[in-house]
Amino acid sequence: MPIKILPAEVVSKIAAGEVIERPASVVKEMVENSLDAGATRITVESQDSGVGMIRVTDNGSGIAPGELELLGKRYVTSKISAADDLERINTLGFRGEALASIAAVAELEILTRRDPEPAGTYAAFKKGNIIHRESRARTRGTTVTMRYLFRHFPARLKFLRASSTENGHVTTLVTQYALAFPGVKFSLVIDNHTTIQTPGTGNLRDAVAEIYGPETARQMLEIDGTDLVPAVTGLTSPASVFRSTRNYVSFFVNRRWVRSPLLGRAVEQAYVGWLTSDKHPVVIASITIPPQDIDVNVHPRKVEVRFRQEPVVFAAVEKAVKKALGIAPVNTVSAGSVTTFGTQSQTAVGVDNSAHSLPPAIPDTVPLWRIQPDSNALPVLRVVGQLANSYVLAEGPDGLYLIDQHAAHERILYERIQSQLAERKVEVQGLLEPVTVSLSPRQEELLKNNVETLKRFGFDIEPFGSRCWLVRSVPEVVRRADPTAVVSELADGLGDGDTAPSWEERIARSLACHGAIKAGDTLSHEEMRQLVRELEMARRPYTCPHGRPAIVHIDSRQLAKQFGRG
Repeated sequence: MPIKILPAEVVSKIAAGEVIERPASVVKEMVENSLDAGATRITVESQDSGVGMIRVTDNGSGIAPGELELLGKRYVTSKISAADDLERINTLGFRGEALASIAAVAELEILTRRDPEPAGTYAAFKKGNIIHRESRARTRGTTVTMRYLFRHFPARLKFLRASSTENGHVTTLVTQYALAFPGVKFSLVIDNHTTIQTPGTGNLRDAVAEIYGPETARQMLEIDGTDLVPAVTGLTSPASVFRSTRNYVSFFVNRRWVRSPLLGRAVEQAYVGWLTSDKHPVVIASITIPPQDIDVNVHPRKVEVRFRQEPVVFAAVEKAVKKALGIAPVNTVSAGSVTTFGTQSQTAVGVDNSAHSLPPAIPDTVPLWRIQPDSNALPVLRVVGQLANSYVLAEGPDGLYLIDQHAAHERILYERIQSQLAERKVEVQGLLEPVTVSLSPRQEELLKNNVETLKRFGFDIEPFGSRCWLVRSVPEVVRRADPTAVVSELADGLGDGDTAPSWEERIARSLACHGAIKAGDTLSHEEMRQLVRELEMARRPYTCPHGRPAIVHIDSRQLAKQFGRG
């Protein structure tokens, strides 16, 4: 095939594919344009998963009538003029391809009015060109309406996910920009239902109260790293407030929402010793950095940034979050080539890290234990006792078994749930009084599309006002757990899958985790015996449902060798 220049229509469609991946991509481009126009009120409307219609209305500066002809063309922008401008981007949008990309894969309409124009101007676009134009009444600002996304691109349309997933992406995006711009009043309406309504007071805690609930907002700690370079501000949760996923950690670089593994690791490092690996904080961190020190042009959809000095940014974020938690660095202690770091607590937040220290390293040339990998059959065990209120010690015919009581009970409950589902005999525990659960916008959107799935597990749950749900019964396996925490975590988990089997698997794992004995629970000898007996009957006793080890086996020969008897 000979080398040739592609037709302009093909080039525009390729560009559209880079920018417009799904309905949330359309919302992102429109909202960023509204924010760059100085809007203080932004309303996002979505119909039919965002495929049927997306409309974004703002009270920004508007567009001059003479500039409308340019909007459907590529490389058209008011935000940069020369190549040097790419080194100091101060706006959210800048590529000049957003509206042209949308117009290439959907029908596009714009109604705008700019002061001091006496009336607004309406324009309908097709393939980047205005096909209809007229004057219409409108206050200052712009309304951009997209209809029938990917109608003429069935190959693209079939790759979109379930309605709840696409609506969830739109909800997440609006949520993030509402947190990044607390001074802007955001509204999100999905299928004529108002999902988000932020007050726009300029107070981040008020925005968090709308998104994550007033109780979470009340407990959040201030991040005040204005003295750092780069400056880091925002809110972070104490160790007592955590979530089961990383979806509640938000980063904004110069108010641009970004996904950054680097920043994520910095936050995780700040919480070392405070939260276990399966628990994650709620964080809204805003990093202010000179534009020339970041590259925002590394991703077609502008969702990633590259920092010129990554170690400096990492250290600033970690230090700012630690400061919010009340942690001060302690002197570094070196021993040969090994360096350890300690922390000390300065405020009473529920954890005293001063007692934490690293144990001496065990030479890896001496394998002290192994996990039984080759058989699912667990021998008959004799319970010896409990270690650290977390591990059951048991003697078997071939050595010592250390059983993680939480992981083991998780496995038992998980298999019990699976058996009940297969037999359609789920055990249910009714609540003496119904419990109300407040959800975030994304949680509610996911939950309301999966009520029937939850009913199969034994939940009796129904809407009860704005983003509030009433729980009347729960599965028997979580009868002792907090229904609020159970439902909230389940709603988070529903966002991780797109098909019913994956949802059911995640629900079963989550219920088993919530209902299981916890590390730190003191067990009687009879309770330990019962746990071991049930574990002996499990199909896969050696791991919990998440794949973590439930049993560590030290065989008799290894013990003898360690004591010099081998």
